[in-house]
Parts: sequence; structure tokens; C-alpha cells
Amino acid sequence: MATLSPIEISNWLAIYAATGLCCAIAVILSVTISLAELYRERAWAGLNLASDVLRFVPKTWWRWQKRYLLSTPVTLMIVGSFAATLSWA
Repeated sequence: MATLSPIEISNWLAIYAATGLCCAIAVILSVTISLAELYRERAWAGLNLASDVLRFVPKTWWRWQKRYLLSTPVTLMIVGSFAATLSWA
């Protein structure tokens, strides 16, 4: 098994750091947008029974997941274009 050179290690670390940063931004934006939508719609107003609350939690989770997963193509493009600029030699 071949070992990685110091340049390759630093490049991989940079790619992982860029991915982590993009994902952190995506989490912050998706949570903010989801909370703003919930507030605007007053989604909690109709929660009268325990069964309503039990249905509200997965719906809220799914709302957030849709927002977060929509960022995947953008994250891949940003990180991919960043990785293409790195010198691997």
C-alpha cells in the first residue's frame, strides 16, 4: 500500500475542511429557513393533542431534511471546483 505524500495529505485535509465548512453553512441556513417557515405558518397553533405533537415532530424533521439535502449539489460543486485547483504533484 502506497503512503501519501505531505502534499497529498494537506490537500485531502483542505478538501475535508472545505466540505465541513460548506456543510456547516448548509446546516445553519436550513435550520434558519425551517424555523422561519414554522414561525410564519404558526405551525404549532394546531397542536392540541399528543397525537398532533407526535405528527408535528417528523413533519418538522422532514422539512429541515429537504432544505438541507437541497444544498448537496451546491456543496459538491464548490468542493469539487476547489479540489480541481489544488496541485497534487
